[in-house]
Amino acid sequence: MQDMLEADYRAAKREVVVRALINAGVAAEVGEIVAVPPETRRRAVFKIVRHGDAVEVGFHGLKSHAVVDMQECRVLVPALVALVPRLREAMSAILAPGEHAEAHVTLCDNGLDVAFRASRKYQPALTRLLASLGAVRVLWNGSLVLGAAQPIVRFGKAGVSLPSEAFLQPSVEGEEILRKQVRAAVGKAKAVADLFCGVGTFALTLAEKARVHGVERDVPALEALAAAARATSGLKPVTIERRDLFKVPLAAVELAKFGAVVLDPPRAGAEAQARELARSKVPRIAYVSCDAQSFARDARILVDGGYRISTVVPVDQFLWSSHIELVAAFERP
Repeated sequence: MQDMLEADYRAAKREVVVRALINAGVAAEVGEIVAVPPETRRRAVFKIVRHGDAVEVGFHGLKSHAVVDMQECRVLVPALVALVPRLREAMSAILAPGEHAEAHVTLCDNGLDVAFRASRKYQPALTRLLASLGAVRVLWNGSLVLGAAQPIVRFGKAGVSLPSEAFLQPSVEGEEILRKQVRAAVGKAKAVADLFCGVGTFALTLAEKARVHGVERDVPALEALAAAARATSGLKPVTIERRDLFKVPLAAVELAKFGAVVLDPPRAGAEAQARELARSKVPRIAYVSCDAQSFARDARILVDGGYRISTVVPVDQFLWSSHIELVAAFERP
């Protein structure tokens, strides 16, 4: 896709959203693609393998388990690209020929967070080698190895101590595009339910003007959100609830106290929750999705339940791939 003409590329990605809505029978305007710049993706999972004396660091080839050694990247932030040669050097002294590992890397506001998964058990002798990566935190198979500081990401006024391998929007730029759309969709609601809230990407900024109830099944994410809310002055009350919204969605009667709901589910979408929202009287919904097909299915449920859908905004956070993010607002007439 990097070799396509820009206009053709954008049209193809927009068509993914248009086609999904048509197939689901949803009549909605689809806006033009809003794209993040190149070199802005802040997280990656690097695959690592040693062949003889050579260590390869990169990603799996298409439909393959072979690692394609990475020499450059137009998608990742420069700090992640610059880490690759340091990973090669460190892992050449750690891995034996034929051994594999992977490194989950996130660029936080105060530096790199690196979590390794490997068959090799950690040994104290590895500490010096891993310190050469210059990360603020390094974990090995879930255990803390180095921690000069807690990795921090900021959402508005709040700074969140990021749990290891926690979900974040791929780029700061894309996150802000989505946040702006969500704020507009929520409007002046005084009480907001943020469902699939994660570490508080939307909840903590919405709490600057509204009471927010965050619901999520990931305990470390919820605890990080709650701690950030407590430590940030000037926020409205933020409450949290651990709940698997796929199995136990908030019922229509529970939703009655909210003036707006934010949805940001995984690729599978939020079908069960959409059905409860369709039965509710919630005035406004902001729906963020990374899968056009599951979004279209849920949008049909909401529209059949009486909601009016606004212009769907496609956000290209997954540059030169078939994936597309999107955000849309729903209102009760």
